[in-house]
Amino acid sequence: MTELSREEHDVTTVSVAIVQQSPSVLDLEEGTQRACQYIRTATEAGATLVVFPEAWLGGYPAWIFDQAGWDDPVAKRNHGRFVRASATIPGRHVARIRQAASDNAVSVVLGLNERADDTSGTVYNTQLSINSTGEILNHHRKLIPTHTERTVWAPGDAHGLRTVNTANARLGGLICWEHWNPIARYALHAEHEQLHVAAWPDTSEPHHLASRSYAFEGRCFVVVAGQYLATDDVPADLRHSYSRGASAQSTDQLLFDGGSGLIGPDSRWIIEPVRGQPALVQADVDLDECDEQRQDLDIGGHYTRPELFHVRIDNTRHSVIETTR
Repeated sequence: MTELSREEHDVTTVSVAIVQQSPSVLDLEEGTQRACQYIRTATEAGATLVVFPEAWLGGYPAWIFDQAGWDDPVAKRNHGRFVRASATIPGRHVARIRQAASDNAVSVVLGLNERADDTSGTVYNTQLSINSTGEILNHHRKLIPTHTERTVWAPGDAHGLRTVNTANARLGGLICWEHWNPIARYALHAEHEQLHVAAWPDTSEPHHLASRSYAFEGRCFVVVAGQYLATDDVPADLRHSYSRGASAQSTDQLLFDGGSGLIGPDSRWIIEPVRGQPALVQADVDLDECDEQRQDLDIGGHYTRPELFHVRIDNTRHSVIETTR
């Protein structure tokens, strides 16, 4: 984690844009093209930080809740499609999105399906933080996929469980049900996070409650990024299965209805959740408000007891093979 310069400290306003637009499920090429387009559109609207929801590039694999049977040939075929439509890091699709960030001089937080390498069968649920020169500042893999998600995503690690300095803010993020992991939350609170990305597939009431609670606990702004997905953006043969894992508000035309918004460090909605329509959800935030709200609660500072509680985090990126010479 690099130190903010004095000039960066003097700038306290961040213009955040949440991309509540349909991804292209299982079409990595089209999804990359859309991501670059939305980055450009958000920048033209004045954004300094552009945020995408969970697994946006490649698409959230909601069909798994209908295709979790053992040795199911349909599930195996669709898993193969899913793996092949997942991006590698580094790789040409991520490189194009990094270039779009650089070309538009904007920071980006991107949710994607990450293939471990070009011939691997392992995929991670990943969140990348990219700065305005196209550099990857953080590479976070979801710690534990939830329930049936474990049939398609491998567990991540704590290597990316940290904050970074970009868009003039101390920025962090968690994916979906990681927001109910108290140690994961504390790890980011302890680094004095100012702006937090809460990335979700759907935005049910518990998901919004978790996001608001996070804002109050961490005394930080929370960017709630929810999926918007039109039925037409899912391959026709997957639509029935996909609907089994879609949001409760799904319709024949819409599988995920968005629900993106922005929460202040006192847990109030700055932008109420936007539902039922594609949108660029945008607002300016003044980071000085984090300092003001931490007068009475600073979980990573004066409101903790380090002599009583000690947290140890292994941030190693583990490999299955360790070679010694």
